Amino acid sequence: MVDTTAIHSHDALASLATRIAAANAAGTPLRIEGGSSKTFYGRKVQGETLDVSEHRGITSYDPVELIVSVRTGTPLAELEALLDAQGQMLPFEPPHFGPRATVGGMIATGLSGPRRPWVGAVRDFVLGMRVLDHRGQEQRFGGEVMKNVAGYDLSRLMVAAQGTLGLITEVSLKVLPKPGSQASLRLETTRQDAMTRLAEWGRKPLPITAAAWLDGGLHLRLEGGPSSVTATRQSIGGDELDAGFWTDLRELRLTFFSDDPRPLWRLSLPTNTPPLELPGSAENDVLHDWAGSQRWLKSEIDGERLRESCARAGGHATCLTPGIGEPFTPLEPVLAKYHRELKARLDPNGIFNPGRLYADL
Repeated sequence: MVDTTAIHSHDALASLATRIAAANAAGTPLRIEGGSSKTFYGRKVQGETLDVSEHRGITSYDPVELIVSVRTGTPLAELEALLDAQGQMLPFEPPHFGPRATVGGMIATGLSGPRRPWVGAVRDFVLGMRVLDHRGQEQRFGGEVMKNVAGYDLSRLMVAAQGTLGLITEVSLKVLPKPGSQASLRLETTRQDAMTRLAEWGRKPLPITAAAWLDGGLHLRLEGGPSSVTATRQSIGGDELDAGFWTDLRELRLTFFSDDPRPLWRLSLPTNTPPLELPGSAENDVLHDWAGSQRWLKSEIDGERLRESCARAGGHATCLTPGIGEPFTPLEPVLAKYHRELKARLDPNGIFNPGRLYADL
């Protein structure tokens, strides 16, 4: 176990529970807030602010077992620094979107970075969590091993629920060792050729952990043992790429994102989906991430039309620019029914982040 006493820690569980119980009794909606770095993601919430940022600290960390438990108000940068000192990492590369990003925001939004297709998403590394329910009572889900749940795992249900089902106060995560070697490359190629190559490489045991096509170039990251990375690099070729590219991609800081004022859309599509026929969109309006299964689009296209196109391909579209209609793809009637029933069961008075995902949740 690692001594974490030097890290700022504060247990605000009692005061948070009191606030929630009072809000539930009065039917007062609460807007859950941590570092406010991801408030742009989702619908605007009207309600009293419930600040979780003071509920912070690493409660346990075992580098040998690759497990860390942390309160959700803990700054994400603080957690990553602790792991880095032990040669470990959060393998899903969560975006920060600002210096005040917290662990709670990471879990609530469920957003992952470039490595996600090769190692898994945030949800895949959640072992368990503690949650304050609508009565202000603490509930514990999961534990600290990968196989710890009989039946439905409610802890993973909370991931990406945007705080609409309860207040996550602590989470236990599986972490991984940092790779022994890393190299980033850029290959000049067309979009179609890039997708063809990635499909071919995907059938081979290559140490690729990030792949993106942008501005006529296929960008790759190789990670693993030194010999494997070196051999793959020599086989693939290409020019050396600054590793900072992946951080800028994760944080949406590339020129692609900053130099174009049009709305930003994230398209989630099946692997190897051909380019969508989108009126008014050029090839350079799209950045292919996650080997093509996540695509970033800058466009003034009508949201309904875009979502219909994505749906036909078996995917969906999310708008990350506030004020452009509904941010998330509307739910099918049956799925919407289940969401409403779940919300009614876990938050009967609708106090937790009402309307953050959808207007009626």
